[in-house]
Amino acid sequence: MDKHHSHLPLPKCSHQHRYSEWVFRDVPSDLSIVVDGGIFSLHKFPLVSRSGRIRKLIAGQRDSDISRIELLSLPGGPESFELAAKFCYGVNFEITAANVAQLCCVSDYLEMTEEYSKNNLGSRAEEYLEVVVSKNLEMCVEVLKQCENLLPLADELKIVTRCIDAIASKACVEQIASSFSRLEYSSSGRLHMNRQAKCEGDWWIEDLSVLRIDLYQRVITAMKCRGVRPESIAASLVNYAQKELTKRSISKIDVISGSNAHEKVVVETIVSLMPVEKLVVPITFLFGLLRSAVILDCTVACRLDLERRIGSELDIATLDDLLIPSFRNAGDTLFDVETVHRILVNFSQLEDSDEDMEDVSVFESDSPTNSPSQTALFKVAKLVDNYLAEIAPDANLKLNKFIAIAESLPAHARTIHDGLYRAIDVYLKAHQGLSDADRRKLCKLIDFQKLTQEAGAHAAQNERLPLQSIVQVLYFEQIRLGNALFCSYPDDDHKPMHQSWRINSGALSAAMSPRDNYASLRRENRELKLELARMRMRLNDLEKDHVCMKKNMEKSNSRRFMNSFTKTIGKLNIFGHSSSRESSSPSKRSQVTDSKLTERT
Repeated sequence: MDKHHSHLPLPKCSHQHRYSEWVFRDVPSDLSIVVDGGIFSLHKFPLVSRSGRIRKLIAGQRDSDISRIELLSLPGGPESFELAAKFCYGVNFEITAANVAQLCCVSDYLEMTEEYSKNNLGSRAEEYLEVVVSKNLEMCVEVLKQCENLLPLADELKIVTRCIDAIASKACVEQIASSFSRLEYSSSGRLHMNRQAKCEGDWWIEDLSVLRIDLYQRVITAMKCRGVRPESIAASLVNYAQKELTKRSISKIDVISGSNAHEKVVVETIVSLMPVEKLVVPITFLFGLLRSAVILDCTVACRLDLERRIGSELDIATLDDLLIPSFRNAGDTLFDVETVHRILVNFSQLEDSDEDMEDVSVFESDSPTNSPSQTALFKVAKLVDNYLAEIAPDANLKLNKFIAIAESLPAHARTIHDGLYRAIDVYLKAHQGLSDADRRKLCKLIDFQKLTQEAGAHAAQNERLPLQSIVQVLYFEQIRLGNALFCSYPDDDHKPMHQSWRINSGALSAAMSPRDNYASLRRENRELKLELARMRMRLNDLEKDHVCMKKNMEKSNSRRFMNSFTKTIGKLNIFGHSSSRESSSPSKRSQVTDSKLTERT
């Protein structure tokens, strides 16, 4: 390290309260310098010979024997001036990364240039900065840390810019070198990158976390311009945010009092620095930033950017991610439903734009589940249904907000409506004061044809559902049973259920009074329940007969038994009704039934 040797006696320093006074035994002091309350008693000649500023100030006080000078706003305060005075007096000290920024700034302030003395402090500090510091990334970070208290002068002297450029260049070079070290040949002789090998070029991530947010922002911006990998940038942002935002908990009281201004700046800056590439920033971290942005009342642009990013990756989110606490009025919902709704709208808009770009819709292909966008849509639909079930018990959750969340996804997103039915049932149970009109409006969200057998059985006996919904459930339940029977006995002479069973649900006569309509629906409901019970009993009997006949068939293996079996099946009437308009060709009826079933599904 650079040292400046002394031929004068080593000074002794005494500290009295807040004053730092130098007393030289062999050299009389004829100059008092005040720096931020610290008093230095020195001799004029060594300082005047090297500092242009002190020379000019003393020149204005020729009449007095002892001069007194006050140096206002000296960069680095008494500590920096002490180093400069030691240099003038030839006292040994070492230039390091911890003090080189101070020396550059104080030498500029005191005008310690080559104009007044050869090898002056300014040139020595500049040489150390250029030759030593710029070659070492860790030292550049340390110098930047020291510059935090030396702004704006350190910026004007280009100390900050040079350190930032050096850090960005070194990080990029080390990353490239690390990538080359991970290159290897495959068994086929091709050169490829080993993804599993640990990347050693990102060790600087931890070092950057000590910087103040404004300088950190400038470093990351320079790295992005130099081509540092987005994954490395994202890892650095996550590390920095975790350190800065977990120093102390963020409360609503702190937000109101404005004591969380630093955390707010950190969140907004981190969001502005995030790479544009998808999936490089963990979605859990994005949700954490969004929670902080809501609590800290960050700018609208910041929150919308986070919601847009989350919406583009919503298929990998979890239920815990979506449960964002609400920090508004006491009478509001427990969770922030409006924010989640905006995220879902962003996801739906992304799906719409993807469909517009494709020549053929993925939903028209033979295997739509193979499409990544379709798979993502199914995952999000399941996530939304679970979210609705979680927020449904909230007494403050308005019906329009619940419906808005449920309708935020397109109709084809749900192939099965069990999850949506469960969420609506929870909401009806928690909000028993809903009117019949509101309950009907809510249940219109459910496609009862898309309920599984278990969910349909539950819905058929669910007294919380409006009567029209129960009628629809029973109707589709009978269709399912009828289709199951026709799949088992395709040669039966009877029509499928959806051909023979007719109800006027949803199309009641407008001339009837509301009371008559209600009574009519209740009667239909009772008749459907009885018919459903009879059908289940018949189905059990048919299954038993089928098992017995199959055993007899295996034993006899005769054509005569097959003829009697066919006649027996032909005499069975599944629905207990006869029709003179039945077709004489079972095979043709089976084809029509299958085609209609295909259309329905």
